[in-house]
Amino acid sequence: MTPLTTLETASGVVLGLERDARVDTSAGPPLAALEDAIRPFLRRAPCLVSFSGGRDSSAVLAVATALAWREGLPLPVPATNVFPDVAEADERQWQEHVVRALGLEDWLRLAFDDELDCVGPVASAALRRHGLLVPFNAHFHVPLLRAASGGSLLTGIGGDEIFGERGRAAAVIARAAAPEPRDALRLGLAIAPQPLRGLVLRRRDRTTLPWLTAHANRELSSAWARFAASEPLRWGAYLRWCSRLRYLRLGMRSLDLLAADEGALVGHPFMDARFLGALSRAGGGADRAAAMTALFGELLPASILARTTKASFDRVFFAGHSRKFAAGWDGTGADERYVDIPCLRATWDSPRPVAQSFLQLQAAWLAVSGAERLEQAVEPVRGALGAGAAPVLERG
Repeated sequence: MTPLTTLETASGVVLGLERDARVDTSAGPPLAALEDAIRPFLRRAPCLVSFSGGRDSSAVLAVATALAWREGLPLPVPATNVFPDVAEADERQWQEHVVRALGLEDWLRLAFDDELDCVGPVASAALRRHGLLVPFNAHFHVPLLRAASGGSLLTGIGGDEIFGERGRAAAVIARAAAPEPRDALRLGLAIAPQPLRGLVLRRRDRTTLPWLTAHANRELSSAWARFAASEPLRWGAYLRWCSRLRYLRLGMRSLDLLAADEGALVGHPFMDARFLGALSRAGGGADRAAAMTALFGELLPASILARTTKASFDRVFFAGHSRKFAAGWDGTGADERYVDIPCLRATWDSPRPVAQSFLQLQAAWLAVSGAERLEQAVEPVRGALGAGAAPVLERG
């Protein structure tokens, strides 16, 4: 994995772009390009779809199902992690709506208590093997990848970025909204030189993370402003920008590592270069519901495509294991130039800790875990040397 900066670990915010854009404009219509991206995974059965009932995973499942029926391929299997004791993570009503609409009989539902806590047994095994992964909840897919062993798993990663709302200026440029007098200011900022946009955005930003030091919050604000100012206005350039997003690239690499552990192949059709290229030529980018209806309106109910709600899994990731670790944490694994340790303790002690702090929690857990393993390795040597002797560890 690409090492994270201290600020990224402390804040949980991964910004920046990778150099190469992954967009192939030689593909045909967007839906056909999406099918081309999905087909190899259907042929590697069992093909599971990481399925939450949200718009993105529902769209991937719908396209995969229609393609499998049409070409006589094995049907995809929706696969869902279920948390009976976390009400805000319950999406069963939406999920059943999609599964019934698609006529699927098989549906893998895996029930968990606190096993998927961000320092619980599943996450800790991945952390020990690979170190910090992006996002902090990449281990959420491990049970699904394990179920797909020998086959494949499809995700809806990238859907939020590609189909997400982009603001008034983008809508006006795309002719999806009629211009208004105030749009002159919005458009003026949108087409201003990038350094000027960054300066304005930084002055407008008042967001701070309470567990970061003042220095870290200033650095984060500057980094965010530069990043936000780099977002292009026009649709094709925006999709190329999306393909370069560092946090998405790191997320896909994380899942590649976890998939290899389980002997599965993982794919992200919305991030496929041919699909992005086809979507770029087709135009769009102003209204999510309209864009998704245009692509998937014949495959999914309108209520799914217009949905705006999402489940929350924060209590899944910060459960018993995290609370136990946080209660005894002494500051190990946090850089005090960036992290206000008493404030971070208070954050983790609150009823609903902010999920952006969970990457730092995992970094702290790794540091403590490493120190404990070193102590366990040294203890037999210390005993052999006698009570008054201390071993010397040399690096060769």
